[in-house]
Amino acid sequence: MPANIDEVRPASAADAAACLAIYRPYVERTTISWEVEVPSVGEMANRIRDAHDWLVLERDGRAIGFAYGHALLRLPSFQWSVETGIYVDLDHHRTRGGRQLYTRLLRRLTERGYRRAFAGITQPNEASTSFHRSFGFQDAGLYRRVEWKHGRWHDVAWMQLDLGGTADPDEPPSPIV
Repeated sequence: MPANIDEVRPASAADAAACLAIYRPYVERTTISWEVEVPSVGEMANRIRDAHDWLVLERDGRAIGFAYGHALLRLPSFQWSVETGIYVDLDHHRTRGGRQLYTRLLRRLTERGYRRAFAGITQPNEASTSFHRSFGFQDAGLYRRVEWKHGRWHDVAWMQLDLGGTADPDEPPSPIV
C-alpha cells in the first residue's frame, strides 16, 4: 500500500465546504468547539478570508484538517497576539497530520511578526492540552464555568506560546501574501 501524501497549503474560500465538513461534528457532538449552531458555508468562507492565517491539510488530495490564527482581541494594542485553533477530521486523529499542520501555522505566524499565540481549550481535554504543551505552550489561566454547552457548564483553560521577539515591535504583523 502506498504511503499517504500530505500537503499543507493556504486555504481559500473554495475550501469552506471541506473545512465545514471537518468542523461540523465538533460543533454538534463535542464541547471542543464553543459554537452551538453549525455555521454556513458562506460564514466559513468569511472566516477563512478574515483570519490572520488559515491552512488546510490535505491527505491524498482530500482535506482532512485545518488550522488558523485570528485576532485574540480586535484592539490595536493586541495586534501582535493571535488566537489559534486546529481541527482534524475525527477519523484522522493521531496520524501526525495535526502536528505537521500546527507546526506550519505557528512558523508562518512567527515569520509575519506575531509575538504571542493563545489557545482556549475546553476542559477536560488532556489530548489537546498535551498537544499544545508539546509545542511549548504554557498554562496562562482558567476561566471557570464559562461555556454552556450540551446542558452543562464547562471550564476553559488558556495556554500561551511566546513566538519570539522580546524587543518592542517596529511595525504591525505583516499581512498574508
